[in-house]
Amino acid sequence: MSAEISDITINYEEEGVLLVKELDKEVLSKGAWTTIIFRYQQWDRKKEAYGSEQYTIRRYRKMSGQYRQQSKFNISSRDQAARIVDILARWLQAPEA
Repeated sequence: MSAEISDITINYEEEGVLLVKELDKEVLSKGAWTTIIFRYQQWDRKKEAYGSEQYTIRRYRKMSGQYRQQSKFNISSRDQAARIVDILARWLQAPEA
């Protein structure tokens, strides 16, 4: 848990090994409910190397002065990320109803 948005991370370490390595993050919205998109890699124990880039969107709620994760959506591949970008771009170009 973090008191400040800038301190929120998805880095995760176990027994001295960084299993989830945050590569980048962008805050999409701020406030009592905060949304952040992260770019990260996971450690593959069998290969003893980090895997391909992955992405996750996480929502945090500030309660008692601390941000707590409320939900997350993991984007499973670069292909899925590209499809999401393409669809949103198409929707944003369409005239509003």
